[in-house]
Amino acid sequence: MNGAQALMKTLADAGVTVCFSNPGTSEMHFVAALDHEPRMRAVLTLFEGVATGAADGYARMAGKPAATLLHLGCGLGNGLANLHNARKGRVPVVNIVGDHATHHVKYDAQLQSDIETVARNVSKWVRTSSSTAELASDAAEAVATAMGTPGQVATLILPADVSWGEGGVPASLPTLALPPVADDEVIDAIARAIQSGEKTALLMGARALREPGLMAASRIAVKAGVKLFAEVFPTRIERGAGLPHVERIAYLAELASVQLQGIKHLVLVDAKSPVSFFAYPGKASDLVPEGCTVHALATPAQDAVGGLLKLAQKIGADAVQPMLQSATRPDRPKGKLTAEKVCKAVGHLLPERAIIVDEAQTSGVMLPHFTRGAPRHDVVTLTGGAIGQGLPNAVGAAIACPDRPVLALVGDGSAMYTIQALWTMARERLNVTTVILNNKSYAILNVELQRVGATAGGKGAGQGEKARSQLDLSNPGLDFVQLGASMGVHSVRATTAEEFNTALENALRSPGPHLIEALVPNAFSGLKLRLLPHVLSSLASLPQPLAQLIKRKVSP
Repeated sequence: MNGAQALMKTLADAGVTVCFSNPGTSEMHFVAALDHEPRMRAVLTLFEGVATGAADGYARMAGKPAATLLHLGCGLGNGLANLHNARKGRVPVVNIVGDHATHHVKYDAQLQSDIETVARNVSKWVRTSSSTAELASDAAEAVATAMGTPGQVATLILPADVSWGEGGVPASLPTLALPPVADDEVIDAIARAIQSGEKTALLMGARALREPGLMAASRIAVKAGVKLFAEVFPTRIERGAGLPHVERIAYLAELASVQLQGIKHLVLVDAKSPVSFFAYPGKASDLVPEGCTVHALATPAQDAVGGLLKLAQKIGADAVQPMLQSATRPDRPKGKLTAEKVCKAVGHLLPERAIIVDEAQTSGVMLPHFTRGAPRHDVVTLTGGAIGQGLPNAVGAAIACPDRPVLALVGDGSAMYTIQALWTMARERLNVTTVILNNKSYAILNVELQRVGATAGGKGAGQGEKARSQLDLSNPGLDFVQLGASMGVHSVRATTAEEFNTALENALRSPGPHLIEALVPNAFSGLKLRLLPHVLSSLASLPQPLAQLIKRKVSP
């Protein structure tokens, strides 16, 4: 075997059987080795950000890593945003990044760069393999690091001569250690906090938001009156009829503070202590209420489900019936199409076992509300906040779960970051229905422009023409029907709720990829947009019931 062939067999033996690729000259021996390993599925992407985002989406649903094949430091750099999202979501990804042959590096050719420095931004483990003999063992270590708890991004840099060199020997994956469960002292302290009578909440993330963790957490909540929260952007959350409902922390810090107000004990279960997404003038970044004690039931390196089960047993909740979400659906929407009606239609029509990839931004505010009682489904969200994740994640999710319908809801601005993913959907004949909510703007930034108080003429003044133009996508307008069709995806446009209902029904019952361009107005515009900062800033001074009511109106 040459190095590339030994590497390929090592990956497949370790269970890494999908590679999302965007190769170049330095990776040609890896490309050729694909023909020697029938277990490895090779999926071509037209942009590295699609490859990395697809590997992220695949791992979230498959529970194991895929590989990416990227060309040198520039290729890795192009895929960095979605590797950032994977890192923040604690998702296992194995990057194979080609490099110049070792004897060629000294010439500083046009594509020469410091790949390791680029990789360290997003990778827990980085290594440049120095010999063909060691390559396979390096790969096995990369896979083991990615698959450990918590999931990690691992980057193996592959010089061309190490790849083409003879004498490669496949290596076996080392035994993975089981993650530890919280010790008795931690469980005892959290049990005392829960039973103290003071207001307590569990904040859950990552692996805690699957069925076993949700059921255990609900038993604790029913037994002790504990509130259940999920992180703002969960890596993957199972939800719908027959599962416990968990309220997600709001994106807007002011609304999150309303949710957390009065809590004296916040228990983290594979989640980070809540902070504001950004800094704002005169506002706190730490969202933990004053006087609240934060407890860690499970760090990302620990067994979250094991910790919940142990805590439930400690407080006598292990035999309690969890509170489950009843089956409910919203009515079929009618009339002029809005973002809210798109979300309502999704809740009305969502099929069993669907996977929702949610990058709808402001247009998706109502989505959790309208789908909470829909048939059981998974939701994948924008964990790291770097937009352009939705379409690639949908590619990966569809390949990981070919028997499940995938529904990607994506904003127009976000879609344009990785629009090339549509081509891969068509090439691979994936059952993905893409809904692009086209409101002709970076609407979330219109909200942020108001919130940070950046104005042309001082406090109280509005934004000027140049500032507004930076958030406007209407000149020229984007035609996603033509874009989708040009890449082989059946594409239609909807301007009314009735048109959208029909298009979604047709897409969900027909195999292959579909795109629906939903023309909608901004969810926040005009007077509503101008008033929003004032409403948010007043919440802290309002009576709690009124603040809660406003929170539910703005972000249910």
